[in-house]
Amino acid sequence: MRTKQELGAAIRGGRRAALVVNAHSRRGRRLYETVHSRLRAAGFTLLGAYPVDRPGELDRVLAEAADLGPDLLVAGGGDGTIGAAARLLAHRDMALGLLPLGTTNNFARTVGVPLDLDAAVGLLTDGKVIDVDLGLIGDTRFTNHVGIGLSADIMLTAPPRLKRVVGRLAYPLTALGLLARHRPLRVTVRAEGREHGFDTHQVYVANGGFHAGRPITADANADDRLLVAYPVGGPTRRGLLRETARNAAAGHRRTLGDKPFLAVRQLWLETDRPARIEVDGEPYGQTPVRIGLDPNALRVMAAADSPDR
Repeated sequence: MRTKQELGAAIRGGRRAALVVNAHSRRGRRLYETVHSRLRAAGFTLLGAYPVDRPGELDRVLAEAADLGPDLLVAGGGDGTIGAAARLLAHRDMALGLLPLGTTNNFARTVGVPLDLDAAVGLLTDGKVIDVDLGLIGDTRFTNHVGIGLSADIMLTAPPRLKRVVGRLAYPLTALGLLARHRPLRVTVRAEGREHGFDTHQVYVANGGFHAGRPITADANADDRLLVAYPVGGPTRRGLLRETARNAAAGHRRTLGDKPFLAVRQLWLETDRPARIEVDGEPYGQTPVRIGLDPNALRVMAAADSPDR
């Protein structure tokens, strides 16, 4: 493995890259040619360039692109695409370049990649290589979060036809239908010799600093060797809706020291009945579960002034 400085110098000097864009989404399909031409105009030699229009092909295509041996694998898409690329590149002598083409772009926001396409391409040429943590649930690495309870039920219940017609609006519409009959969970979290219990419809364990495009807290990030566990509201449906709105409006003013946040390196989480789990928006399994960290697992191209531990 080269050092981060050596890898960064190789990217800036050789400009050897591979490009994978999620063209299944409307934005990815529309911008693929633009992304391709702007990378070439920036001086990159593209060893391979792949528009992926079938979601089931993404992992295979990412692996094919990585096998070409680029110094930089550029992934264009939303958090699902970026998460798949991150899992592939963990602990490899290759950096991930992010082109945030999704709706919320949580991981790009966490590592400070600009959402403007030209600025994001400029960062690939003028930035530096940093390494960040990934979360670890079982043998699965994740970039952003684990959701337990209502969010996982929504992911598994949202009708495919509704998603095709209204896109991401399918999820809040499905949530309104589920919430009327959703029962709260009794959640127990054991971490660092202490036990924490609460009643809630929803709990998250985050690695990154953003959720739903909003900051979780002002000081949460993916390079601090910490997970952040937090319930959203209490046992009532009204409390869930109120806390969801509060988190969206006030996350940038809160810190990890505030309630109800629990910042730890690893934890064991169980519920009074088996509860569904989603990992970065994909179904995973059921509780109980152990969640930990894979420190400095992923090399990412970030801004030249980005902090790096």
